[in-house]
Parts: sequence; structure tokens; C-alpha cells
Amino acid sequence: MKSDYVGKIFKISFPFTDSNPVKFRPALAITEPDDLCDIKFIFISTRNTKSSSRLLDIPDGLLPYKSHLHLDKIFLLPKKLIEKELSPVPENFLAEVLRQLTLADVERFYHEVHGRVNSREFIAGESRVNYAGRVFDEKEMVNLVDSSLEFWLTTGRYTEKFERDFARFIDVKHCSLVNSGSSANLLAFMALTSPKLGERRIKRGDEVITVAAGFPTTVAPIVQYGAIPVFVDITLPTYNIDCSQLENALSEKTKAVMLAHTLGNPFDLATVKDFCDRNNLWLIEDNCDALGSRYLYDGNWCYTGTIGDIGTSSFYPPHHMTMGEGGAVYTNSSKLKRIVESFRDWGRDCGCPSGKDDTCKNRFKQQFGELPFGYDHKYVYSHFGYNLKVTDMQAAIGCAQLEKLPGFIKARKDNWQRLREGLSSLGDKFVLPEATVDSEPSWFGFVLTVRDDASFSRDEIVAFLEQSAIQTRMLFAGNLIKHPCFDEMRVGDTGFRVVGGLENTDAVMNRTFWLGVYPGMGREKIDFIIERIKCFVAAK
Repeated sequence: MKSDYVGKIFKISFPFTDSNPVKFRPALAITEPDDLCDIKFIFISTRNTKSSSRLLDIPDGLLPYKSHLHLDKIFLLPKKLIEKELSPVPENFLAEVLRQLTLADVERFYHEVHGRVNSREFIAGESRVNYAGRVFDEKEMVNLVDSSLEFWLTTGRYTEKFERDFARFIDVKHCSLVNSGSSANLLAFMALTSPKLGERRIKRGDEVITVAAGFPTTVAPIVQYGAIPVFVDITLPTYNIDCSQLENALSEKTKAVMLAHTLGNPFDLATVKDFCDRNNLWLIEDNCDALGSRYLYDGNWCYTGTIGDIGTSSFYPPHHMTMGEGGAVYTNSSKLKRIVESFRDWGRDCGCPSGKDDTCKNRFKQQFGELPFGYDHKYVYSHFGYNLKVTDMQAAIGCAQLEKLPGFIKARKDNWQRLREGLSSLGDKFVLPEATVDSEPSWFGFVLTVRDDASFSRDEIVAFLEQSAIQTRMLFAGNLIKHPCFDEMRVGDTGFRVVGGLENTDAVMNRTFWLGVYPGMGREKIDFIIERIKCFVAAK
């Protein structure tokens, strides 16, 4: 649509500049005249004043002198004040002006709306103590809107930036962004079924060692593919795999170990990795609840998710950082990275990023399967894949969150430690959590197991805390084998194996719950949780 005024610099008679009743100034029109013939103008000056923090340089050649656009000086003026048109500005410059104004409005919206909510005073017993939540400021919202203004929508510049910066943060070679942590687990597992891996590929009927005390999407890909999950028990108070059962779980069909770091507490990576290496097994680390946790491996502190063959993360709002929905798969293997992204991107063989063609310069020069020679490589499929890509708008949020991640990790550690110290006198009532040896957890939650000789049940204390406006959560599935999704398999005694008893897994199912430690809690909420738990125990 043709604009008569928008995007043009005019000479305007400003009636309120300096001490003169009228002074002519250049100004950029950013609206057409309204019903009252008023136009919004942005002030232009030759002075780069320190009082104005939001300036854009006017492109050279448009005015006879070096000039600056003051984005924070917008005036609604009558059209009649226009003396004459001076110059139109380039389209890309106008777009940048309008983008900057929009983002300024977004920033103002955050401070006037979300900022007020986030600064509300905590009132014990009335304010809700959530187990998790989004912690964000204007930067996430500005990034989100900035990405949407481009309207690229699918993976783009923010995705590329996030993958690069995230990989650098955890010190891994490759990061592939996906649409959820569950998708990340699916891709991590399915990558190991690729024919490109030869004899090491996981085939239907092969076995994967895991635990039943966790989140179902650690196990779901194994079952969905037709492999056999082999369940072993966990140990308390770490809530991770009982490594003494690994050898008992091993069979000639075992191909992999797939485990989560429970609530941020790393499992015994040294033992598990040694077991995998000795038996030529793949290791998938479900790192969705443990981003920022570290483990002392071979004398070096390494982030969890980077020691096994593949690691996964989730960016769902309750997790260590968020992009609404989102996840990541990461690895140090270039081969596995290519396979992961093939499964993620419809199963295609081509590795060109979205919107780019023929980066290998062999698009029409190769032979695949029984296709005609030179068949378009962009439409060659080496796997039966999915579309699990993330949008660039999600990645934009993630880029802002990633900058905050070190602070998030520290806050989680501090909150967990304050809870642990505050409840240390209740070890006769609860199994109190402990970090795995040689680990530095980035805690997702504070887990408590009611002792079997306690004078109260888990249900009683959970009900009390919920009535006190304190959110609680079960340790995910408790014992996944007991759930309806396992009914047919359990009745038919097929599709899975259990090694030894699952006594601790059942204890978790019956007596365990956990509380939040997320960065948005603050000391007053942590102290309220401690006070309420002590009050409940004292009454029993």
C-alpha cells in the first residue's frame, strides 16, 4: 500500500523548541494523518545527546548533516505544521525504526504488566508456592516479538544461535534443537536404530537397561520401537539406578542403557559408563531434569548429558530454563548428530538447513537406493522420520533464557541447600536426599520419602502442604510398570523384563513426594515450606 507520509522526513515547524516560539526541525513521519489530520513524527537532531538512550543514525546522504533519530521523542502534530518534504528513508531503515518502536512497547508492557505481578509481596498461607514456574524478564518477550516480526516462523537465526551457544555452554560439539524433551528422548533413541550404525544399531527385540522410577518418556521410545526395557531398582537417598544390578541385567540382547538423572541428581556415571564401555553398549543420558549438573569423570568436571553417547534436555516451563515447549539432543559424534537431525527433519538424507539449497554442491549428482541417478537430494529419505523441529520464536526465548542459566543454576542449588539444612533435624521421619558421590547437582526438586515407621503417611503430609498453598509433586510415575499403559504387557508378561526386586521403586511409588526449588521461589517461600513441614511433624 502506497504511503504518502510514512517513511518520509519532513521539515516541521515545532512550536515548543528552545526559547523560540517556532523552530524548524526535521522529523520522520511514522503514521498517515488520522481523522484529525494529526501525524506521529519522530524527532531528528544533529546532537547525539546522552539523555537519549535510544538513537538511530539517519542514513548518509538523506540530510546535509550527520543526524540522529530520537526513538524516545515521538510527537503527535498537525499535518499543517509540515513545511516541506526533505527525503524518503530506505525501506529497510523504516522497518528497523518500526521494529525498534515495537520492541520498546513490548519492554514497557513487561514492566507495567508482568513486572508488577512478579514483584508482588509474598503472603505466607495465602500466596501460592508453586513447585516450578517461568522466570523471565523483558528480554525474553523482546526476543519473542523480534523473531515474530521477521515472520520466518520455522528454524532460523535464533535457532542457529541457540544451538551454537548451548553447545558451547555445556562443552559439547553438537546440539540439535527440537520441539520438546520427550521428542529429544525419542530422537536420541531412534538415532541408535539407524542402519547407518551397522551391527551396533538397536533392533526390535533388543534390550535396553533402564529404571521404572522416573518419567515415562524415558522409557516410551524403547517400547514404541519394539525393543525391550529391562528394569532394575534404584537406591535411596540418590533415587538413581542401583548399579550393583547392572551385570545381572546384562544379556546377549542388551544394546544400550537409557537413564535419567533423577531430579537433577546425577546417577553414578563412572560405573555406568564403564559398564557400557566394557560391553560395547550405547549410553543415553536423559538430562531433562538436570541441566547444569556436573559430575567428576576421569578427573574432570563435566556437565551431565555430555559423558554418554547422547544427552537430552527439556525446555518445558518447569525445567531449568524454558522456551515454552522445546528440547535439545546433544552429542560429540558428528555421525550421530547427522542421524538425529535426519530423524528430526522427516527422515531426509540432506543436511541443508531450512531455506537453503545445495550446500554440498552435489544436489543432483548422487545415487541413492534404487532412485534414478541425480534424484533431488532434498527429497531423499534415509530414515522413517518425523517433523520435530522447533520454531524460531521458541528459540528466541531460549536465547534470552540461556543468558540467565548460570544464575538459575545457582538459585536452585541455594534453595535446595536451604531446604536441606532447614529439614536436617527430621531425618527420623524422612529419608532426606543426598547428592551422588563426585557430583554437583543442579537440582530440579527437593525429594522426601516418608519413613515406613513414621507416624504419618505421604498422603497426609501432601494434603497438609497443598492446603497450605504449597504445591507438591510425586516422583513422576513412581513405578511405571504399575500404570495402565503397562496393563497388557504386565498381564501377558511380555515386552519388558524386571531384574531383581523393585522394592525401592515401590517405596517411591507409595511414600515419596517432592517440592520445588526453582529460582522464582526466594528465601521467604523456602522458609515457609520448612516451617509448615516442621509444624505438621510436631503435631504428629
